[in-house]
Amino acid sequence: MSIDKNNQDLAERVHVLESLQAVQAGEETTQAATQAGLASTTAAAHAGTWSTIRGPAAGLIVGIFLGLAIAKA
Repeated sequence: MSIDKNNQDLAERVHVLESLQAVQAGEETTQAATQAGLASTTAAAHAGTWSTIRGPAAGLIVGIFLGLAIAKA
């Protein structure tokens, strides 16, 4: 009878440890997904910022050269 109780206790302890490992794995996966999301959001923000800056900057440069060409003509 004592062996059955010991086996049952051991089985319950193993089950608890397995559950804790599953929770830890889930937490690690969530953390990795959060970090990936933050990285992609940051990359998108940088890309949007640079595209917003590049367009007018290119227009300004073209406008300067066009203005110089017209002034010389």
